[in-house]
Amino acid sequence: MKRCSWVDLRWERYIAYHDHRWGKPEHDDRQLFEMLILESFQAGLSWLTILNKQEAFEAAFDGFDPAVVAAYSQEKVESLMANPGIVRNRRKILAAIGNARVFLKIQQEFGSFDRYLWGFTQGQTLVNTTGVIPTHSELSDRISRDLIARGMTFVGTTIVYSYLQAVGVVNDHDPECDFR
Repeated sequence: MKRCSWVDLRWERYIAYHDHRWGKPEHDDRQLFEMLILESFQAGLSWLTILNKQEAFEAAFDGFDPAVVAAYSQEKVESLMANPGIVRNRRKILAAIGNARVFLKIQQEFGSFDRYLWGFTQGQTLVNTTGVIPTHSELSDRISRDLIARGMTFVGTTIVYSYLQAVGVVNDHDPECDFR
């Protein structure tokens, strides 16, 4: 089986993530929220670090339920800061809480976050045919600006582009990858 060149075959988690999740069109709001949070925590770190902590993140962030995360108190923030299973970055934790609040507002406005996100491409996956994987695009620039204008943080264009790849809005599988 041929996979994308970035998949480190020494790590089963990488292989499983690539084969079963990355680049697959995602439409479930909880899953979309989870990936948004994980992508923001990944900034400045390797994705393998996040994959290795994914279960701890899911437990610490109450199954990535945006309504629960949006209601986190200062005590919960301190609990998260003391949790060795996750990335303990106060700014990223606070961003996750604030972003959950904005996520809920987007759901109210559009009926779902799925409708909001996929509305940028009229529900279509964009296939990158250049052979070069960029760090951002006109689409990620637009979505990043919109999310920031709505009050989200840790959603710069590079994070958003990575997010779009992860949730299948953009298909960046290598041309020779069997999953393209």
